[in-house]
Amino acid sequence: MEFDPVLLPPRRDHSVKLGHWHERTINDELDACAAGYPDKVALTAVRADAGQTQRFTYAEVARLADRMAVGLAKLGVGRNDVVAMQLPNWWQFTLLYLACSRIGAVINPLMHIFRERELSFMLRHGEAKLLVVPKVFRGFDHETMARGLQSELPSLQRILVVGGGGEDDFEALLVQPEWEKAPDAQQILARSRPGPDDITQLIYTSGTTGEPKGVMHSANTLMANIVAYAERLRLNQDDVVLMASPMAHQTGFMYGLMMPIMLRASAVIQDVWEPRRAVDLVRSEGVSFTMASTPFLADLTRTVQESGLQVPSLRTFLCAGAPIPGALVEQARKTLGTKIVSAWGMSENGAVTLIRLDDDDERAFTTDGCPLPGVELKIIDVDGSTLPTGEVGKLVVRACSNFGGYLKRPHLNGTDADGWFDSGDLAHMDAQGYIRISGRSKDVIIRGGENIPVFEIEALLYKHPSVAQVAIVAYADERLGERACAVVVPKPGQGLEFGAMQDFLKSQKVALQYIPERLVVREAMPATPSGKIQKFRLRDMLRDGQI
Repeated sequence: MEFDPVLLPPRRDHSVKLGHWHERTINDELDACAAGYPDKVALTAVRADAGQTQRFTYAEVARLADRMAVGLAKLGVGRNDVVAMQLPNWWQFTLLYLACSRIGAVINPLMHIFRERELSFMLRHGEAKLLVVPKVFRGFDHETMARGLQSELPSLQRILVVGGGGEDDFEALLVQPEWEKAPDAQQILARSRPGPDDITQLIYTSGTTGEPKGVMHSANTLMANIVAYAERLRLNQDDVVLMASPMAHQTGFMYGLMMPIMLRASAVIQDVWEPRRAVDLVRSEGVSFTMASTPFLADLTRTVQESGLQVPSLRTFLCAGAPIPGALVEQARKTLGTKIVSAWGMSENGAVTLIRLDDDDERAFTTDGCPLPGVELKIIDVDGSTLPTGEVGKLVVRACSNFGGYLKRPHLNGTDADGWFDSGDLAHMDAQGYIRISGRSKDVIIRGGENIPVFEIEALLYKHPSVAQVAIVAYADERLGERACAVVVPKPGQGLEFGAMQDFLKSQKVALQYIPERLVVREAMPATPSGKIQKFRLRDMLRDGQI
């Protein structure tokens, strides 16, 4: 594969000079762990369907990474070849990435919920040479789906199956043979070792606005973010990180897979989210940090409340992906005794803003944090002029962790000559530099020439006792151009009527023209694998009369 990370060379010297790019790869970090902490438990992998918990020390992880790397090379995988994997949070996910890194192959993590439509596009666009899938996960036969796609994908030479048996069995080909002892093993590992500017990860955007784009990251861009992130959160080698968010998403990949190795810490990965199991893991493994979206926090809080089991080791829960309701922050703080940290970021740059551990709890539900070291932010208007404090505009980011560009689509990179990346989000910034996301730039609703503050109205509706989720989207109107529709998922056993919604917003002293003129109640929202509401799908449904 020929990669085109055109955004990396222009900022290389500057990033290295300022110390933001560390000129290391995950290989260097793993080698240091194996040398300095060989007997420390690096990874605890919990697999729900098999009822298994498997543990690996750093010495074992390094040895298996070398073994599997040589095995991949024997299968014809080499430098810059794309290895796609549609695996849940299993130990094979972690080891496959580390093995690919040993030989300069590029990992392409794919969410396990993807089906033929998403997979065929991503595998073709990324020219994946090898695909690794589970035989079955959560009752779905991934092997059969993968086999059905292979004939349409000329670059896909081999499919390996975890738990599949037969000639394409992952364990038989990569794990059981002691490939690291092969006569040419050290030669293979030495000749293919990548540098810090080589592309190491190809990850596709979640698709909140349409067709996914292939985000290219190097070790320098990923690790620049992780170092600053860990320092802001005061994480170190004594921490135990729980990751139940999918590692095929940037959250899990960067902070559940890479970060523990960089910290010389321990990782616990959970493949199926079961709140009670998560509570047990926090207690038994001494988990001190986790990161996930709002529903995970709500589930954990409720489970601790109902069970009476305390989680005293859990110091910090970083919550991102959607606004955190204030009531949930307060309840979680009281029930878990855990600091709740809000954050904002993207696949293109990792976490960009976080609140600080010393900030008041209110910051977690009124802001999305302030920039990490190595990050610059601006709020601009349509002409590119910087807006005053408090005014809503386009959020642009210039960061050491910004991606190398979109694969084969440099015209979509959204980055100007000075390195400012258009996030596609609307936000405002306060006097202390904390931002608040106000929605996507495409979420703006202009009703009769009046901009409706979508995010503010959504935030108000989240206060309604019956509302679990809400999204406000536009629908066409012949006279006014656009009107607003509120799409709501009620809490279990609850409901919401249009008149009650109107009365509630009126009680909040909302301008009448800002109140949605239509209400749709649904059992669930269309969402990305990471839980972000896909408003473009809601708009399409409204347009096509499906809701």
